[in-house]
Amino acid sequence: MPPTDASANAGAAPVTDTGTTSPTARESRIGPAADAGADSEDTLDLHLPDEFVALFAEDTGTDGKRSLGATATAGQASASAASAATVEGTGTGTDKTTATCASETPPASTAPNPDDLLGDVADWGPVSTPAGALHLVPVRIERDLPIISRWMNEPAVSAFWGLAGPENAIEEHLRSQLLGDGRSVPCMGLLEGTPMSYWEIYRADLDPLARHYPARPHDTGVHLLIGGMSDRGRGLGGTLLRAVADLVLDKRPACARVVAEPDIRNTPSVAAFLTAGFRFSAEIDLPAKRAALMIRDRSLRHLM
Repeated sequence: MPPTDASANAGAAPVTDTGTTSPTARESRIGPAADAGADSEDTLDLHLPDEFVALFAEDTGTDGKRSLGATATAGQASASAASAATVEGTGTGTDKTTATCASETPPASTAPNPDDLLGDVADWGPVSTPAGALHLVPVRIERDLPIISRWMNEPAVSAFWGLAGPENAIEEHLRSQLLGDGRSVPCMGLLEGTPMSYWEIYRADLDPLARHYPARPHDTGVHLLIGGMSDRGRGLGGTLLRAVADLVLDKRPACARVVAEPDIRNTPSVAAFLTAGFRFSAEIDLPAKRAALMIRDRSLRHLM
């Protein structure tokens, strides 16, 4: 997931997010970590052991829901044989896989999903905002690619995201997340049921971004693009960012901070984060930009 940012436009300025052209380009341009003086925590080592990565091997459907990978599936098959479990098929949308067992094991839907690094964003549900109910729905390529592609090709958006081009290039950007290990989930933002924004919710502590600031375990990052022209320039960025940041903290108890890294030159974006209760932590040099590291702390969420 590219280092991108959100903005709530001031005046006619668009609410956009910045980013590199592709996940591959991002990975290849990682440089030295930023000065640790920005925080007291050490930066995490992002190189996961091969055996750990194998545990998160997965098949992802176009609806954004993930099924367990080969390793986990094999383990479940053995356990099912031992306990005479009957497992129903997984559907699309918000359908869940359920299980009934001869033993007293609770249904699978009541237990955390170990194959999900973000706590199953698809099940977070809508959140109330002063602008209406916002629902983050994981991207489905066949449904959402045309509108995301149209947004990405608008000049005001492409200047920061860097994803302008044919649909197949944008599709690659989306699939790299949907078919990845679950550390990033691309979502459509529905405000009162209407698609109007694109989001990326990601594990900042497992992202290349963590090499540029003192990351802490379970730091969660957000990227936002407000796509519709009619939704820009009326202060929605700050409103929606606050709601989503609080949603992350509510749904991810292990996460103590929500982070973002808007381009330091994108003053509407920085202003949106400040409005949303983020604090400015430091300026950091990323491969594609100089960024403002913005942080929303769980401990300060009711004060800012």
